[in-house]
Amino acid sequence: MTDQSFWTIPPTEMVRGSMVHGNLTVFQPPFASDTAGFPVHDPGRAAAFAASLSSVDAVLEDLGPRSAANPPVFSTLADLDIVHAGAWGNVLAVCDPAFVSDGDDNPLLGEATALRERFPDARIVGRVETHCGATRTEDLVWLPDGTMFHAAGWTGDEPFVVFGDPAAVLAALGMTQKDLDNNDELDTFIDLDDDPNQIEWGVFAGLALGAADPWGVPGLNLSALRVRHTESATADMEDAYFIGR
Repeated sequence: MTDQSFWTIPPTEMVRGSMVHGNLTVFQPPFASDTAGFPVHDPGRAAAFAASLSSVDAVLEDLGPRSAANPPVFSTLADLDIVHAGAWGNVLAVCDPAFVSDGDDNPLLGEATALRERFPDARIVGRVETHCGATRTEDLVWLPDGTMFHAAGWTGDEPFVVFGDPAAVLAALGMTQKDLDNNDELDTFIDLDDDPNQIEWGVFAGLALGAADPWGVPGLNLSALRVRHTESATADMEDAYFIGR
């Protein structure tokens, strides 16, 4: 371990777990925003947003722009200290490897709770999918009026815990299950009558962002930032990404 890291593993150690996606988005009014009309990405605001996360001890270096269409790839431990963050007007977004859990806790929910206090008028949307021996997801939506849902667990397995009311979230967004059933792109992923571990909660969470969802959008830039994660976040990542070490 050096004075710039809390890792107890060498930086060249190969990652054994993986993150398909792990993002949090703060969507402030107006909620009719569309990525096609986003202002230019603001690297300063993005870095400040990343630095404010409870998982980040300090932002050490701006590695330059990256496309929001390309998720981060983790090969070695050193890659796990790279956070992607974007700031486009009323939308702030971050992808942090520290949002991954081996199942002992729900880091996404913890971070969203802190953001809810800072941005009470925002829609806060989080989506995480990781492969750490099996597939685990954690997804949430938290709306300005307090309506929320949080779903976390191992895909296709039990226990899979849903907290809050997904149907109330759907209603608050002006939608019904019938609307989803009539949408060819959504009906195979979301049926709130299914068992919780059979629902694609990440797709459901994306409904709260709609056309303002920045993740996976070609031509939309964000910042790649090398950070020092906090001691607790680093310890949790060692458990999640270096299985059986």
